[in-house]
Amino acid sequence: MSDAVIVWFRRDLRLRDNESLDAALRSLRPGEAIVPLYVTGGAAQAHGTASSAWLAAAVRALDATLRSRGSRLLIADGPAHEALARASAEVRAERVYCTRHWTPEALAEETAVRDGLSSAGVGLHVSEGQLVMVPGTVLTREGRPYKVFTPFFREWSRVIADMAASSGGPARQSALPAPARWPDCAPLPPSSGGGIADLWTPGEAGARVRLGMFIADEIDGYARSHDRADLDATSRLSPHLAFGEVSVRNVVSSAMKERGEGASAFVRQIAWRDFAYHVLHAFPGLPDTPLNARFARLPWREDALNADAWMSGLTGFPLVDAGMRELAQTGWMHNRARLLVGSFLSKDLLERWQIGERHFRERLVDADTALNAFNWQWVAGCGADAAPFFRIFNPVVQGAKVDPEGEYVRRWVPELAGLPPRWIHRPWDAPAAELSRAGVRPGDTYPNRLVDHAAARERALSAYRATR
Repeated sequence: MSDAVIVWFRRDLRLRDNESLDAALRSLRPGEAIVPLYVTGGAAQAHGTASSAWLAAAVRALDATLRSRGSRLLIADGPAHEALARASAEVRAERVYCTRHWTPEALAEETAVRDGLSSAGVGLHVSEGQLVMVPGTVLTREGRPYKVFTPFFREWSRVIADMAASSGGPARQSALPAPARWPDCAPLPPSSGGGIADLWTPGEAGARVRLGMFIADEIDGYARSHDRADLDATSRLSPHLAFGEVSVRNVVSSAMKERGEGASAFVRQIAWRDFAYHVLHAFPGLPDTPLNARFARLPWREDALNADAWMSGLTGFPLVDAGMRELAQTGWMHNRARLLVGSFLSKDLLERWQIGERHFRERLVDADTALNAFNWQWVAGCGADAAPFFRIFNPVVQGAKVDPEGEYVRRWVPELAGLPPRWIHRPWDAPAAELSRAGVRPGDTYPNRLVDHAAARERALSAYRATR
C-alpha cells in the first residue's frame, strides 16, 4: 500500500502551472501524502559558480513556498536513481512524478531513474513543461529536425497559434497533504549572500513579479529597444526560465495576449530558446563539437594571454570590455553584448568558441546547456542557422548602434567615463587633449587594443576560407 507520492523537482522550481505536481495531486488516493524532493548533484544541476548560487537561492525559495502550504522540500544527495529509490522505500511511495529536462545528460538520468524505480515496483510519470514545443514536434516535411531558424519559427508559430492560451493556472494557496513523519534529509543549500540577492530575486515569486512588470510596463517597447545595451529594455526572465521558476507556456501566453510588435519580437526570442533545445536534441555533441564539421579544421590561434584579457574585460575595445565586466560583476550580460563579445573572441582573436562557452557556463546566472552552446556556435559561424558565417561584428559600429551616448561603457568601464560619445568607443582615435581632459592614458589607465579590427577581420576571413 502506498503512503505517499514523490514529486521530483528538477528544472521546474515552481508550484504554479507545474504539470508534474498537478498530475501527482490528481493521482492521490485516500491517505496518500505529497513528498516534494530535490536531488543535489543530478543532471539538472547548475554548471557554474553563478548559476549554482542562483540555484541555491531558488531551492530555498521553493522550500519556503512549500512550507507556507504546510509542506517542505526534502533534499537528497545524488545520483538521482539511488536517491529516488531510497526515498521511495522510506516514504512507501509507488509513484514518482517529474518534469522532463531536455538535455542529453538529463534524459539519460531519467532512463536510469525509471529503470531503478521499476525494479522496485515504483512507477515514474514524466510531464512536459520546460519548452513550448518539445523536440520531435516541429519537423521539416521530410520529418527531419530544422537547422535553420526562420522555417522552424514559421512552423512553430503555426502550431502555437492553434493552442489554447494557457492561463497559468490558479495560484496554489491550499495546503499540500503532508506525511505524518518527514524522513531525514540533507540540509538546504546554503545562501551565498550578497551578489545574486543584491541584483535578483530568485524563485517563483520573483519570477512572477518580473514577468508582471515586463508585460505591464516594458513589452510594448521591446522591439524598438531590446538591442540597446544602455537601456534596461530586456525581459530579464532568462534565469527564471532556466530554472523553471515560471512556466514558459505561461510566459508566451501572457505575451501573446498583448499583441503588437513588441510582443511578437519577444515571442520570437522564446521560439529561439525552443530551437536551441531542438538542435541540441538532434545533435547532442553541440556543446563541444561544431555542427558544421568543416570548422573543426579552423586554425585557431591558441593565445592564452589574449583569452585571459578577453575574460578580464581588458581587450582595449570599450564595448567588449563593458560586456565582460558586466558579466563578472552581475552574473548576466546584455543580449547584444553577448553577440559582440562572442564575435570578438572567436573572430577578432581567433580563439576557440569553446573557451567562451565554458566561461559563460561558469559565470552566467542564466547558464543554459542548449542556449549557451547554440548561441556560441551561431556567433562563431559553425552552428545551426549561422549563415552568413563571415558576419564579424565591428565593436565601434556596434557601439554607435547599441550604446550611442556611451552610457553602457561608462557604467562598466569607468576609467573611460570622461570621454565624450564621439570617442568613447574608439579611444585610440581620440585627440591627445580629449584623452588628457578625461584622464585616460592609453596603455596605462586603459589597455591598448589587442588587435586592429580591420586586420583581424581579414585574418578571420582568411582562416574561414581555409576550411573549405
